[in-house]
Amino acid sequence: MQRMGEVPVQTACTHCPYWPLPPPTHPFDDMNMLRALATRLLQGFLLVLAVVVLNFMLVHAAPGDPVETIAGASGGMSPELMAQLRTQYGLDRSLPAQLGIYLGRVLGGDLGYSYFFNLPVAQMIFERVPATLLLVVSAVLLAFLAGTLLGVLSARRPNGLLSQCITVLSLVGFAAPVFWTGMMLVLLFASWLPILPVAGMRSADSVGASGLADVLDVLHHLVLPTVTLALVYLAQYSRLARSSMLDVLGSDYIRTARAKGLADHVVLYKHALRNALLPVVTMLGLQFGNVMAGAIIVETVFNWPGLGRLAFDSVLRRDYPTILGVLLFSSIVVVVMNLLTDLAYRLIDPRIKTA
Repeated sequence: MQRMGEVPVQTACTHCPYWPLPPPTHPFDDMNMLRALATRLLQGFLLVLAVVVLNFMLVHAAPGDPVETIAGASGGMSPELMAQLRTQYGLDRSLPAQLGIYLGRVLGGDLGYSYFFNLPVAQMIFERVPATLLLVVSAVLLAFLAGTLLGVLSARRPNGLLSQCITVLSLVGFAAPVFWTGMMLVLLFASWLPILPVAGMRSADSVGASGLADVLDVLHHLVLPTVTLALVYLAQYSRLARSSMLDVLGSDYIRTARAKGLADHVVLYKHALRNALLPVVTMLGLQFGNVMAGAIIVETVFNWPGLGRLAFDSVLRRDYPTILGVLLFSSIVVVVMNLLTDLAYRLIDPRIKTA
């Protein structure tokens, strides 16, 4: 029996489907997340397998003969030796037979042997992966952080002078091709302002150095390739962040936060920025493959010893196993980045639930 002045205690109602309310859970502490992760991993595996088959067909459909390229590079070769090389590399078999052999090796972890470099493809890739990942990750971080910051600053005063300058710079950066930007930077810092190195990853006099001196030398060489690769994507992120931030700033909860008297920087960076980041994170995950493709051009312009340079040299020499190995690694990186993008959604916005 309830006494006067006491607050009635609510009990579970058998007729109401919304009571009792489920306890709050961490966005990663549910079985849906595990099932979604397993599903995405299976989809990623099938996608990479399909990409391997497609790349194999396209590479072998391109004109040119690897054995003739090797013969031309070595100054000539007898027909008997050329036939022996075709048999050794399996090029005398039918295309479906070659595809079956290659898929069996890839599933077993064997990427084959380079026709031209005469080295295991996996070894060459692993030796050049650090250089490419250093360049790509540096460019992505620079583009994401600087682009988001410029977009937020532009959204604070949409009609101000700073916003207009950022818009013009974004359009210029987006319109300029990567190779043209790289060549202009090479001309600028090789002729007019020779303060930054324009080729290679290390200086000739610092080869074999270790410790802090080697790290500083690599970072010194990393500046121009990173800026060149990041400029295009920085422009895209700044435009997208500006548009998303303007939409979020017009929301009801932002007006409520301002009406409560919260400081402007608290409203911007604590309440608005988190929701405005979702489209930018989406673009970052989807464009990681484009960044890998742009790295090929940048590494060629600046002679950066990464996978892009290896792929460029392999295409010129018709080195099928090396080309396929680089494409396979790039496909795996793109699939993993898309998976990490989905996980980042749940960290940024816990309201997103996995169906």
